Amino acid sequence: MTTRATSRSTRAALALTAIAGSAVLATLPLATASAAPGDGLAVQYRTSASGATADQSEPWLKVRNTGTTSVALNQVKIRYYFKADSPTATYRFACSWAVKGCSAITGTFGTLANPTATADRYLEIGFTPAAGSLAPGADTGDMQLRFHQSNWQTLKQSDDYSFQGAPTSYADWTKVTAQLAGANVWGTAPAGNDPTTPPTTPPPGGGATLFDDFAYTSHTDPALASHGWSVRSNSGGPGVPGATWDPSKVTFTAQNGTTVMNLETSSAGTGATTTHTEVLTKATKFKNGTYAARVKFSDAPTYGPDGDRVVQTFFTINDLKAPMADDYAEYDFEYLPNGGWGEPANILYTTSWETYNPDPWQAVNQHSESRQSFAGWHDLVVTIDDSRITYYVDGAVFGTHDAAYLPERPMSINFNQWLIDLNGQPSTTPRAYDQQVDYVLHVKDQVLTPAQVTARLAALRAAGTTFVDEVPAS
Repeated sequence: MTTRATSRSTRAALALTAIAGSAVLATLPLATASAAPGDGLAVQYRTSASGATADQSEPWLKVRNTGTTSVALNQVKIRYYFKADSPTATYRFACSWAVKGCSAITGTFGTLANPTATADRYLEIGFTPAAGSLAPGADTGDMQLRFHQSNWQTLKQSDDYSFQGAPTSYADWTKVTAQLAGANVWGTAPAGNDPTTPPTTPPPGGGATLFDDFAYTSHTDPALASHGWSVRSNSGGPGVPGATWDPSKVTFTAQNGTTVMNLETSSAGTGATTTHTEVLTKATKFKNGTYAARVKFSDAPTYGPDGDRVVQTFFTINDLKAPMADDYAEYDFEYLPNGGWGEPANILYTTSWETYNPDPWQAVNQHSESRQSFAGWHDLVVTIDDSRITYYVDGAVFGTHDAAYLPERPMSINFNQWLIDLNGQPSTTPRAYDQQVDYVLHVKDQVLTPAQVTARLAALRAAGTTFVDEVPAS
């Protein structure tokens, strides 16, 4: 997980000490390219805040499957359109109660490309895989949602496109739109703003970029260091006491027309025979924006007996200046193919850290998890703006974490693989595990959708770019 030299054996406390609001995710259905024939949705609306002005807007919604096939809710997006109270106004989303569970519902705000007299913003409601699916004829049940200005100033609703104060019970409402797998299947958007699949080109302006295709020959390739990477060799945690961090186990191989970075972790059942691997940026200059990487996780060793409590990661981090220091930050993807930290089998965590105390162990964080195999290649994206942290796996929202966990200071970008302990596999037979990385991308101060990340990656590779770093020093 991190480079801090403290034992992580007590990380089992994570599930007990994490701040409330984590989402338990069951499965990640494959993304669908477009709505299939027979698919259909309807959105029903009512509000409990019916005045022309209010402290907060309260769009209560239900989504009903009007089609003939089951619909995975994590492929559904609902948009409620409104007029901002001022050009600089910012908003916060909340879920008061939902039949599906508030932890399975996400809310993000967007700006319309073609503002109208009644709409220049929208609230987009999405679902995590934990929301499950809707059978034909079924609905989500109540979703009691709300949003307010960040400064809690009174907002005006009477000029909002999607607002209607009269209904006291749910009824179909076509001024709220629904998308299924990127295709609009319900409602009418404000003129000139059809809610189709997000654009496949990044938004204009800003966006200083770090991109690396890891086109290196070895860990001693001079370009690796000159491009700002450090291959760890110093001792210390996390992981097995006495283990070494071996730079020679970081290698680069040709694969499917590109070069991938391979991190190997090995052990023969003792601290002295255990090697971990880590690659990290030397600069701590990365904060808000988009982070993306394509990473191959593995469930089984490349040789030897299985069972070690291995951790395979992609994360950003800065240093903990003192126990419980409030300017610490860390944002993790951590895959445990054989469990660990109290988990019996494979699990993927995403965790946003506010701070921690190494001794006695105390953690302040918010996490989401999915208990299933993630062996193979996965597109990992995390976005950080001024209101939330959003994690995506293979284009689907995996978890959305609160503003309380936003970073106060810049961070480094890291990949590592290590063993929590030697209790999972006590054998002294040698074994090794691989984690591979295809590329890494950071776009400063821009929140990109996964589709926009894919487009940015394609453009960089089409131009023959294997490395660029435009991000200024912090």
